[in-house]
Amino acid sequence: MTETRTWRATFLSYLKPKMLAMLALGFASGLPFMMYFSKLSRWLADVGVEKATIGFFYWIGLSYGLKFLWAPIVDRARIPGLTKALGQRRSWMFLAILGTIIGMLTISAGDPMPGVKGSLTIMVAGAFILTYSGATLDIAVDAWRIESGDNDEQANLAAVYQLGYRFAIMAAGYAMVFADIASWGTTYRLTAGLMGLVLIAVLYVKEPAVDARNVKSTDFKSSLQDYVVKPFSTFAARFNIWIIPVLLLVCLYRLSDFTMGVMTQPLYQELGFTKTTVGLITGTFGPWPLIAGAFISGLFCVRIGLMATLLIGAMLTIMTNGAFAWLALQTDASALKLTVAIVADNIAAGFVGTVFIAYMSSLVDRRYAATQYALLSSGYALFCKILAGFSGVLYSAVGAAAFFGITAAYGIPAILLILFIWKFGPSGARGVQPKETPAP
Repeated sequence: MTETRTWRATFLSYLKPKMLAMLALGFASGLPFMMYFSKLSRWLADVGVEKATIGFFYWIGLSYGLKFLWAPIVDRARIPGLTKALGQRRSWMFLAILGTIIGMLTISAGDPMPGVKGSLTIMVAGAFILTYSGATLDIAVDAWRIESGDNDEQANLAAVYQLGYRFAIMAAGYAMVFADIASWGTTYRLTAGLMGLVLIAVLYVKEPAVDARNVKSTDFKSSLQDYVVKPFSTFAARFNIWIIPVLLLVCLYRLSDFTMGVMTQPLYQELGFTKTTVGLITGTFGPWPLIAGAFISGLFCVRIGLMATLLIGAMLTIMTNGAFAWLALQTDASALKLTVAIVADNIAAGFVGTVFIAYMSSLVDRRYAATQYALLSSGYALFCKILAGFSGVLYSAVGAAAFFGITAAYGIPAILLILFIWKFGPSGARGVQPKETPAP
């Protein structure tokens, strides 16, 4: 990160055309995830599906944790016809968005009735299509972001990505209101239409400059070396023994958010809040603190550095996730109290999301952007989602207040790792890298 960059230069960087493209792509990444991660759990809760089942249903989203398995394909493989017309990154984004549309339409045809054999089959199939397409879209969008900006722009691009993501959260919030008026099936068809608009927008996104990732291998051995071995070997060689604390930090940093997030909708229902109330609050008041947190985090990354900003984010996570434990203890939970908990959590989520993306982006080699970033994002997503699958069991065993208190405490190991890497780690582990990465 550059230390001499002025506040004026920092703000002006947000006005570049690539930032508008990043905004649309952030929305495209966020909407499929929110319609699966949050809204689907409310649909299941509405029809009486047990909380433990809802938690295990979340494991379908392990695709976001396994995407490193097919990231080398997205990184290098060409899609017949599409890649020639759109380029490497845009062609994969186009195909993945098309998959999310199909997934949402499939889910919309489901009817999750507990006790009725096979009633969840269509919804499960749609969730698989949606999540695997969404994970593939994330691979392509992350690679596009890393390749489209200099090192000093990554925090700003991450902030704009978060802004687009928050607009997706806003859209998903209002989708809940629509579900209260119409039906969940109609709601998923509507959000599929929104993704169709983004599909058109991809045609106007600028493809990053062609680089070494497009070099064609002559045989299977060379392809394996270029697609799989080099991306992982160069990453391991760069950090050496420090790869252990770096990967531990990546895996643990968002654990609190993932494990508590899947049970927020069941909590809202348990406290008696309607879909309209929750949708209006999350759609109207929720996104703006997220946006503010995202941009503040981007500015902090530039001015005080990644590690200091990571530390602030970890502490905010513990405090704001604990707000849901406070909410669960309220005997007279009102819309105002719900708003306070959501706003506090969203400020932290926006702050944490931006600095975390910037940190992971600083760890990758641009020549293998899609593969290495997918390795990092998959690592934490896989670990967090596996544990999140047991959230319903823990929630049922200890109660809402204790559950959210426990998940807030998951942020303590991340704080200790940040302090350790900050004090003793090499520059690469602290997110500092030269403009150009030397060839292996």
